[in-house]
Amino acid sequence: MTNGDSGTRKLADGMPSYRLLRREDIQLNEALPGHANGLKSCRLVDGSLGSTHMALTLVSLEAGHVDTHLHSFETGFYVLEGEPVLYLDGRGIALQPGACGAVPVGVPHAFRADESARWIEMVAPRPRPDGSDTFFLGATPETPPEPLDVRDPRNRNLFLLSDGQMDLDVLKRGAAVGAPTVSASMATAVLAYSGIAVKMLVDQRLDAQLHTMFMVDYQPGAVAHPHDHPFEESYYMLEGEIDVVADGDRYTLRPGDFFWTATGCVHAFYEVQGAYVRWLETSAPGPPARHSYRFSRDWDYLAEQLG
Repeated sequence: MTNGDSGTRKLADGMPSYRLLRREDIQLNEALPGHANGLKSCRLVDGSLGSTHMALTLVSLEAGHVDTHLHSFETGFYVLEGEPVLYLDGRGIALQPGACGAVPVGVPHAFRADESARWIEMVAPRPRPDGSDTFFLGATPETPPEPLDVRDPRNRNLFLLSDGQMDLDVLKRGAAVGAPTVSASMATAVLAYSGIAVKMLVDQRLDAQLHTMFMVDYQPGAVAHPHDHPFEESYYMLEGEIDVVADGDRYTLRPGDFFWTATGCVHAFYEVQGAYVRWLETSAPGPPARHSYRFSRDWDYLAEQLG
């Protein structure tokens, strides 16, 4: 078992393979001076840290605000703590833990928090180092926010992951017409396989075109066998422990740890503690309609069949 200090593993050709950042090595620093107050962040991965397609950031807003701005890239977010207010195209929405959404390219937005709030922010494509792809428009709005209502069919960009939405025992039963959740459909379904449950949070359903964000639950003994993808992935640990093997190196990931795999990095996950595990996962670019997974054992099987 590798102890797994924070760092980026590179292949022989110098290209990045994966990146591990331990919780104790994540440091929040003041962000966007002159355009924000009470804002701190830590960039978990971006172009300077090996990524070609994404940037992932842990954001903290302490009784402060972020001025109205827009980007030439796409942003996704997931609220970890607190109740920040998102002003999206001039309309204020009060968020809560489990709230998530997509801010499309070129759409003005701002943030405000009366107390302490934290969230994960996903960006695709990766931002430019000089910040020339972000445009500030003015002060944060003062208008009172509205509650997040995911049942409102006019909602296009936001979602709320609430208790029970990934519980298969709950989902296999019929829901009452007045149940306080978004109407069940294939678009809100949970994908279950090999002891793993996956719930899509941000994708084209919320007008995200360049990335996806989803929640992953592992049951005791669950496994994802060695595979790779034609896209990058990131993993932010929320609950439990999981063993990850990436290009032959093995680590144990714990709550607050961050892991990232490059395109082509062969990786696998093994639950070996006999306990429940949860993490937030993102991908960029978004997975293709076919061939998003390349499992090593399937191609090994073909090699055996061909002799």
